[in-house]
Amino acid sequence: MVPDEKNKSSVDKFILLGFSEYPRLQMPLFLVFLVIYTVILVGNVGIVVVIKMNPKLHTPMYFFLSHVSFLDICYSTVFIPKLLEILVMEDRTISFTGCMLQFFLSCESVIAEMLMLAVMAYDRFVAVCNPLLYTVAMSPKLCVLLVAGSYTWGGLCSLTLTCSLLELSYCGHNIIDHFACEFSAILSVSCSDPYFSQMACLVISTFNELCSLLIILASYVFIVVTIMKMPSTGGLRKAFSTCASHLTAITNSESRKLLVKVATVLFIVMIPMLNPLIYSLRNKDVKETLRRLINSKLHSHLI
Repeated sequence: MVPDEKNKSSVDKFILLGFSEYPRLQMPLFLVFLVIYTVILVGNVGIVVVIKMNPKLHTPMYFFLSHVSFLDICYSTVFIPKLLEILVMEDRTISFTGCMLQFFLSCESVIAEMLMLAVMAYDRFVAVCNPLLYTVAMSPKLCVLLVAGSYTWGGLCSLTLTCSLLELSYCGHNIIDHFACEFSAILSVSCSDPYFSQMACLVISTFNELCSLLIILASYVFIVVTIMKMPSTGGLRKAFSTCASHLTAITNSESRKLLVKVATVLFIVMIPMLNPLIYSLRNKDVKETLRRLINSKLHSHLI
């Protein structure tokens, strides 16, 4: 066996330190993250169910939104259950395969959601700037292709980065000072030159972020120009309301080890938890569907 290959196979599991340097906070943190995870699941599953139930919400925007909610569920589920486990269990290990799978799935979710936000910005551009052609321009076939393209491109990027990590050597040092298999955390336990992995991450993340940002900015520049040309106040209000929720979500989306952990926690829990509130509570059709659903459940229990 080649020495390099031996090094690559010498580590079969990692130890996640998590927040073990704060033993008194383990149980309070467990309870906090358990509540947050429950809110994320209930909120995002609720959005998907409401969109399925209400025919008024069978539009491209809510089709994309249901996939954003699905990705939020996936992203938080990749991290939070393992975080809950290491907060209460003495065994803080994660297998090598499990670590790489966690990274792959989280990367796929992040990139796909980034592209989905860009797709939603384009959808709002068509809705405001070309309302008469909206149903033709945003056909069901195109919507499916845009969603499938987002997942496929996210998968290809994630696979590339995961393969670059698999090519590194891991020769004994298996303690990860993090609660998850995040990119920089995995690199920190490698004993080989991470240059290619770092460059791949830089190129892929820069390309995806720039492309998404340019699509979003271009869409909203055209939207603002169109809105400013609208003669009536009612038209302005209606056009702005179609974009307000999406803009709020984009705003929400976009060193020291403790700070890295806290920042990662905030990204993992805040975005998936806030998106259902941002998108649903501002929409009267969503609120009406929720109201009818709750009333029907209460009526059935009373009977």
